[in-house]
Amino acid sequence: MSDSESKELRKLAIEAAVSVRDDLLSVFRTPMRKDFKRDLHDIVTAHDQAAESAISSVLSRGCPDSAIIGEEQGKQGNGRVEWHVDPIDGTSNFSRGLPSWCVSIGAVIDQQTCAGVIYHPVSGDVFSADLMGAWHNDAPMVSSSAAEQIDATIVSSFPNAKDTGLFGQDAMSAQHRLIDDFQAVRNLGSGALNLAYVAAGWADATMGFQTNSWDICAGTFILEQAGGAFYGYRSGEAASPGYVASDYFAIGAGGDYPTLRTIIESYSARL
Repeated sequence: MSDSESKELRKLAIEAAVSVRDDLLSVFRTPMRKDFKRDLHDIVTAHDQAAESAISSVLSRGCPDSAIIGEEQGKQGNGRVEWHVDPIDGTSNFSRGLPSWCVSIGAVIDQQTCAGVIYHPVSGDVFSADLMGAWHNDAPMVSSSAAEQIDATIVSSFPNAKDTGLFGQDAMSAQHRLIDDFQAVRNLGSGALNLAYVAAGWADATMGFQTNSWDICAGTFILEQAGGAFYGYRSGEAASPGYVASDYFAIGAGGDYPTLRTIIESYSARL
């Protein structure tokens, strides 16, 4: 994998993400039908499926040697480049008219992420990375976090209905610890955007349990290329590369948050 190939894959990922902007914004904040996957908290719309198909077409046309691993349609095709695609990360927000949702696309070759983009259609923000660095729109991006956890802000989707199903009342006990030990805890509803915001230095840390590759593939890479740190786990054991992790926490450059590490490691070990 060369730097130039990584750069071309990043450009293609941006093209694919931006290609669905007009269609998604045209239906955002309009009445839409909601269907459900895992349970009544796990929403999907026809727009998720249409966006994934459109993104897949752009990626396959621009890089024929591709396999697409998408949230809605599973794995399609076989190829040297694996694209991990979440067409709308934050569907619940999207379907309700809240602006915290995005498109996430990560490229993997030989089990190593080499390009990624997180695109926020509502604001037009593009967070991207290749092997040469990370960018917010066209400007180089460097993460930074508060040194002490009491000065830090966590953005996550914890605890949600899935977490309370996994951990019961202990999920709320963990949230109580986070609220006590950190300056602020915010639930924004999009795991990919959370990672992008930590990469940009707009937040200090994020976390999640029982995630999928399309949720974190792009975000973990963007964060690390921006200088931040990602810690992935499966059943309490370290998982690498990052996109195969089911549980994780991530911190921008300069932060060290023992409460967050303790919660993720101990709760992951229970799964």
